[in-house]
Amino acid sequence: MRRAFESPRARLLQRFAAFAQGLRFLLDLRAELLAHVKKDPRLLPLDAELEQLFSTWFDVAFLELRRITWDDPASLLEKLIQYEAVHAIRGWADLKRRLGEDRRCYAFFHPRLPGEPLIFVEVALLDEMADSIAPLVDESAPEGDPSRATTAIFYSISNTQIGLRGVGFGDSLIKRVVETLRTELPRLRAFATLSPIPGLRGWLSKNVPNLLERLDAKHRAELQAALGETALQADTVLSVWERTRETEANSPWRQWLLACTAYYLACALPGGKPADPVARFHLGNGARVERINWGGDPSAKGWKQSYGLMVNYWYDLQRIDRHRALLAQGRVAASREVERLWRDWMKP
Repeated sequence: MRRAFESPRARLLQRFAAFAQGLRFLLDLRAELLAHVKKDPRLLPLDAELEQLFSTWFDVAFLELRRITWDDPASLLEKLIQYEAVHAIRGWADLKRRLGEDRRCYAFFHPRLPGEPLIFVEVALLDEMADSIAPLVDESAPEGDPSRATTAIFYSISNTQIGLRGVGFGDSLIKRVVETLRTELPRLRAFATLSPIPGLRGWLSKNVPNLLERLDAKHRAELQAALGETALQADTVLSVWERTRETEANSPWRQWLLACTAYYLACALPGGKPADPVARFHLGNGARVERINWGGDPSAKGWKQSYGLMVNYWYDLQRIDRHRALLAQGRVAASREVERLWRDWMKP
């Protein structure tokens, strides 16, 4: 029965793995294939078979976790610069700072692909939860003492192989890194992220009418007063948010943007899953939405994605299973601060 259900094509693909460059060839094949699958459904079975094979061959039990340091070969360090997908590495000085004593970079490697990181995570060792990405990637920032750090901030996770799309091991990477850090640095007590919110802008542009309907009367009046005689409607809202970069902390427009962001992260669950892709990853791993940071990413990319807002996801190691169970019930684990942000502005 097993032979009857296994296609000749799958048996052929398995034979490629016996050759020195066979696995590399298959990864490149699927990376190229993914660009054509939507246009030609006949390729779907081949894509499914490759994904299934990779899920077995790249099981986390076969992967090696390694810390990458400045002493590693230049060919490997160049790959970090090439593959960094969250906060671009501006050059060798930037990379050297990210690999400093108070920083860590860990990656998964496969024995058949030596020197080729499959996924890597960058960590900052601090004494408090970070609220801005700029100090973490500032190449001129002085180094801290990692032995005195109490908080590990995961600020960038990058997949390097397009051909491994759909084969998830990011959650295992974080778990393994947490275990490694706790052993190396016993003073560490908190594990959190400083994450982008890449889906926020697009979601807001589509959902402003609904958000306006949810506004309570008090805050609607505050926004209208700040707006003047212009009507409070969707296009006006988006136009005002474009100018909130330098607004004061007590501005009602700034506070409403924070409230809408909190609602997006804590309540937007299409199909029972978080709408934001980064939230979907961390919340699915058992994290909690801890804090939203105004001006967390002042870069052009950060402004384009989320008006510069960033979020901390907190990995409470004692409550990870509880948070996962909560998400399975269609509810997001969020701090009181985040819950209060949107509840203060929205009708029940």
